[in-house]
Amino acid sequence: MKARTAVMAATTAALCLAAVSCGPSGGDSSHGKDNGRASSPSSAKPSGKDTSSPPPPPPPSPGTLPAGTGKVLTEAELTEAALATGDVADYEVTPLQGSQDTGTEKAESRACRPLAAVINGAPEPAATATVFRTVMDKSEEGRDDRTVVTEILTSHPKGAAQQVLRDVRDAVQACAGGFRTSSDEGPSTYSKVDLLDAPRVGEESIAYQVTGNIEGDKVPLVFQLVRRGSTVVTFYVADFVDATPPELPAEVVTAQLAKLP
Repeated sequence: MKARTAVMAATTAALCLAAVSCGPSGGDSSHGKDNGRASSPSSAKPSGKDTSSPPPPPPPSPGTLPAGTGKVLTEAELTEAALATGDVADYEVTPLQGSQDTGTEKAESRACRPLAAVINGAPEPAATATVFRTVMDKSEEGRDDRTVVTEILTSHPKGAAQQVLRDVRDAVQACAGGFRTSSDEGPSTYSKVDLLDAPRVGEESIAYQVTGNIEGDKVPLVFQLVRRGSTVVTFYVADFVDATPPELPAEVVTAQLAKLP
């Protein structure tokens, strides 16, 4: 796996967004082994709750949320709307560690460039403001398969957030057979792209899996993009331990959508 920047700190060692390419065509496959599988939400988890204070009330289900205001949020407003520790029981939320320079991957096929942009941590059309967060399951601390979610909130000019989802949706269909990218660090290959079933959340959403190859091993990378008004939230999880397709914790998605204006 080829690092794009120095963002790969301990809390995000398994993550490819915003700082690194998944670089499946080669490189050091030891990257991310400490975090391993980034998500397994459907399995029962030990409570690990801090009983010294009551847990936060559950957020409303996505179906009960009104439509977004459509306001183009500033970076300060995105920061206020981003998940924080305490918003979801058992999860710790921190800013993405290190530099927040985005990746430089560019798909060889124009049709697949929206997927490369998401991998870079910079969905297109370009955002006017961006906030990165890392969400980790505190009850799984120390486990190789600890749930780790990268979350990117992007604010877009009027109409551009809808374009982000539209372009990604078209790219998932056009690039089902995989795609190649080039970058400052060299070429990368992704062997296939699969559309995933996902609960209907926000005003529109799409979930898909990109399969990368790291030193011959297939690595599933799962993305979900959700739009609410002029804001797009990109959620990302991966499995670097046993190549089992990870699932995004539904409670994280629901809580984040509930905080967006």
